[in-house]
Amino acid sequence: MDARRESEPAPKKNRTTVERRSERELVTTRTFNGPARIVFEAWTQPELFKQWWVPKSMGMSLLSCEMDVRVGGKYRLVFAHEASESMAFFGTYLEVTPHSRLAWTNEEGGDDGPVTTVTFEERGGKTLLVVHELYPSKEALDAAGTGAADMMSETFAQLDELLVTLGASGGRS
Repeated sequence: MDARRESEPAPKKNRTTVERRSERELVTTRTFNGPARIVFEAWTQPELFKQWWVPKSMGMSLLSCEMDVRVGGKYRLVFAHEASESMAFFGTYLEVTPHSRLAWTNEEGGDDGPVTTVTFEERGGKTLLVVHELYPSKEALDAAGTGAADMMSETFAQLDELLVTLGASGGRS
């Protein structure tokens, strides 16, 4: 082994934090190495979204991804887990502000679904991303738990990889 390599500090990884801010709110935060425009595109273009959204470790696949990203537009994501039946997640976009903000409903759970708001704040070529989920009640958040938010660390690592391939960090001229 090369002794110099062992003593070099490891590159700093961006950390995902998940925090329950109130009885009804769950907030996930992460900084990405790339401009807000490219991070926003990864959230709003189906061909990009499909490449990072599903945690690979779960053995799931995204069978279809329909996204009409405009106020009043609908989205529908259909997942399958190995031999199990498919699951659909769907809702309506409430707010779309290019490169800075998205908000949508999560309608698959009936009236207990949260409203998700994602903000993209560019800071020196990097993007601070905040995912804010507001549930209709404490009971709805308790029932949902933090499992999906906890999986965001893996999906966000996959988004990091995609951003590198899109040339979002450093290598652009």
